[in-house]
Order: sequence, then structure tokens, then C-alpha cells
Amino acid sequence: MSTRRLVELDFVDLYVCLEGDEAPHYCKINNGKTETAIPVPPEFHESVSNLTALLLAKMKEDEMGLTFEGARLRASKARTASGQLWAALRKINALPLPVDGIGFMPALVPHLRNMGKRDGLILISGATGQGKTTTACSLLREYLETYGGVAFCIEDPVEYSLEGKHGKSGFCYQVEVKEDDEWAEMLKRSMRWHPRYIFVGEIRTPEAANQLLRAATSGHLVITTMHAGTIEEALEGLLQLGVQAIGDRAAILLATGITAVMHQTLSIRGLQTQTFITEPLNPASPFRACIREKRIGQTRTLIDQQMALLMQGGKIFRDSSSGIP
Repeated sequence: MSTRRLVELDFVDLYVCLEGDEAPHYCKINNGKTETAIPVPPEFHESVSNLTALLLAKMKEDEMGLTFEGARLRASKARTASGQLWAALRKINALPLPVDGIGFMPALVPHLRNMGKRDGLILISGATGQGKTTTACSLLREYLETYGGVAFCIEDPVEYSLEGKHGKSGFCYQVEVKEDDEWAEMLKRSMRWHPRYIFVGEIRTPEAANQLLRAATSGHLVITTMHAGTIEEALEGLLQLGVQAIGDRAAILLATGITAVMHQTLSIRGLQTQTFITEPLNPASPFRACIREKRIGQTRTLIDQQMALLMQGGKIFRDSSSGIP
């Protein structure tokens, strides 16, 4: 039997037991209709053993990103109730897909691209494993290649390899943080780099939310992700964190800084998204007013109206004189 490299295995997720040889390793594959977990084929056992040894030697934290045999992987480890130590690994591309290759509604793609000209906050929400980081990194890569400028990325762990030059005049720096209290400090430090774009892998603490809102209202385009079940839950979650740090001023900053908010879900039918993009140069818009007055639940009607306009003809504002962002 010939030995094959792990990069040749067409898997979505890989589950490996880090302690003991008795437990079989599993991989999750997608056959186009459903996802199925199967034992790792024998020809890949040697490769998986090498991967297991690498994880045991290098994985000091619960999560990390790594490149193994040419495959970029995101690893997360946990000890199960039976006492075994397992790692789950998701295969990701070395670079994120282009924005028009992710699966967005075609009419939405030009609006997503044009947001790279704006300042403010792009908030991407969804459950774990729904492609939030992929979307965020795809947008960032698009903006760097199209508009240039410097990007500063704060992640835990770094997933896509974006560091370096993009296009003619774009450049990206990536840093990893390990502790929750490091996010706010690194956000504050990022401002000294004078970046055009800031990507924050996840907002976890009130002070990080404070620094993020300040960055989004001071001339930067900030992209971040948040675990949430809906757009409204994402806005509420970020607002609550901000309020803990700076009180009611958080609502004013969020209303002022929000450029777009989206929620996404991956299914066997592809990417399902809901998106709201704010109208530029209109601080008195109803959507911003709902946030400023903490009436987040009332944004649902506005979100549905904009999605309907998008599906009808690609425009997202009823008054075309206000322009498309």
C-alpha cells in the first residue's frame, strides 16, 4: 500500500487522537449533498501520525494555525469526557477566495467591493464554522489589492497567510494574541501603525469593543467577526460590550461608525447571508437612529427592506440620489 500526503485527502474537518494509538482518526467529507464522517483511509495513516507528533510538540495553546505538508490548517484541541485528548483540524486555503468566489448573491458583490472606499465598521456574524473569517479576509484582500494601503490584523490564531504585499500598493501585517486582555492593548497599539484597514479576529472584552468603536470612528475601516445568531444579536452583543466599557456613548459610536453588518450560514446549498449596508453621508438614517436609541429589534424591518431592494435590482437605497456606497 502506497503512502499518501494529507494534502491529497479531500476533507473538510479532520479529528485526530493525540494520546494513544487505539482510537481511530476520522475525517469529515462533503459529497455535495451531505457531510459524512469516515475513518481516515489507511494510506494516510503515516501522514496523520506525523501531524499528531507535530501537534503534540508545537500546540501549547488550545488553538493554533499551522501549515502541514502544504495544507493550511486551523487546529483546536480538547480533552473528552473519557479522558482522551483530541484535536479537530479544519483545512483552509492559504489565501482566501476572491469576494465573487465565496457564494454571495451577485448583486451584492459590487456593494461589498465598494465598501473598501469607506471608513467605519464591517461586522460579520454567524455561528462557529460558518466562514466568518473567510469572508473578512476575502474582503480585506480585495481592498488591499484594489485600493492599496496598510492593513493590521489581530487574530487568534492567524488562519490565512495575508502578511506581505498585495497588488501595487497594499501591505498587510498580522499578529497573534493569546489572552483576552491582549485584544484591547493590541488594538490600541495598531493605531500607531496608521493603518487604512484593521482586522480584528473576534471581539471578546468590553475594552476591546471600546477600542474597536473608537478606531471605526477615527478614519479607519475596521473588519471584525462576532458569534451571533442574527444581525440584531450581533449588534446587541457588540453594544453591550461597549456599554460595559464606556456607558451610553457606545451606542453613539456604534451608530456613527457602522458601515455594514452581516450574518452568514453555510449549508449544503451554499452560503446564506443577510446583509445591511448603511447609507454614506447620512448620520440621521433610520438604521443609525435605531442603534443610537438602542432600538436594535426595529432594525429587522430595515434589513428586510434593503434585501428586497437588492434582489429586485441591485440598488440598496430607495433614494438613488444618495448614491451607492
